[in-house]
Amino acid sequence: MAHLEKQNSRLTEVFQACSEAGADPLKGLLRHTIQQILEEELTAFLNAGPYTRTEDRQGYRNGYKPRMLNTRVGRLELMVPKDREGRFRTELFERYQRSEKALMLALVEMYVQGVSTRRVRKITEELCGLEVSKSQVSSLAKGLDEEVRVWRTRPLTKRYSYLMVDALYEKVRQGGMGTSRGVLTVIGIDAEGYREILGVWCMDTENETNWSQVFGELKERGLAGVAYVVSDGHGGLVKAIRRHFQGVIWQRCQVHFIRNAMDVVPKRGRAAVLACLREITGASCLESARARLREAVHTLEETHPRVAELLDAHGEEMLAVYSLPEHHRRRMHSTNMQERFNKEIRRRTRVVGVFPNEAACIRLVSALAIEQNEEWMVQRYLNMEPEENRTEANGRKDLIRTPVQLQNQILSQ
Repeated sequence: MAHLEKQNSRLTEVFQACSEAGADPLKGLLRHTIQQILEEELTAFLNAGPYTRTEDRQGYRNGYKPRMLNTRVGRLELMVPKDREGRFRTELFERYQRSEKALMLALVEMYVQGVSTRRVRKITEELCGLEVSKSQVSSLAKGLDEEVRVWRTRPLTKRYSYLMVDALYEKVRQGGMGTSRGVLTVIGIDAEGYREILGVWCMDTENETNWSQVFGELKERGLAGVAYVVSDGHGGLVKAIRRHFQGVIWQRCQVHFIRNAMDVVPKRGRAAVLACLREITGASCLESARARLREAVHTLEETHPRVAELLDAHGEEMLAVYSLPEHHRRRMHSTNMQERFNKEIRRRTRVVGVFPNEAACIRLVSALAIEQNEEWMVQRYLNMEPEENRTEANGRKDLIRTPVQLQNQILSQ
């Protein structure tokens, strides 16, 4: 208890000192904490603290060397302790932010291959130092690529009731030119309600063949238990879903559908059409949503025939979410959660601009995915417990089904 009080007192002093000096208190606390970790790491390595006499000592301290660590609160100036024999290697920098290493490696590759711009070179120097050799690139890539390979091929031992599927496009250098490549990702929500990015793929385009390859690999790794898939309405993707997950409920992302509809509406009519679409997606039950869908088709036939045609042909695809428990619908009616992850990817890849090769693209996105999974496993995303509440659907009282009940229903058909 006394040790804890002493440590808390020291942290308070650091916080106050940073505030009085006009520095960022959070940054100061983080630097202090990491510095303490480094000291304790060397103590464990030497099996002896500073100025400690013991027969079990494995070596002696020998000063410090400066090291910069880039964090989300800024650059931290650290002093890494050394031992006399030069054997001590801290694990902190190897564990910290795989995505930072992947981003650095992508930039360094561009620098070494002579395809960088002045801006990229400046960022590379900030992250990696002034001198970058091919051997440094090779050493950094070897360890990170192996970690990414293991993650991308790991067995899927859980049952994933829900899948969320999407793609974004990045520029990758091929044949001396920057070409657009599809980065495909699949997110699963397991039977306990935790979300997980199942894999990352880089393909030349987003079509049925490539999505079939993705789903085939996932099933080979053990993907099972899928009852519900949400995605946009891309034709090749939808065909691949129906081919590999026969009988599974498919939900067309409501947000993507509304964007598609608004693309064919003149600016002056968008507010009215958007309100009409939100009436459908905001309905409390399936019966009400279908009624509002019919009304929307009838209302828009004369003023916005293209929207009415889209709703008549594909409007029902937005309503599959009403198969789910009511408390799941808000999060499973669209791919918004995946879009937020895509936004984080773009924030990091924007610095790179054009990836030097496909491996660099996969490396960075996979490293981000690994970090994201670690964050997601801290908190449950959906409550998957059975609900006894009842809801109006199809003109009768239906018991809200859990994902397991949905899967059993599919298997029995």
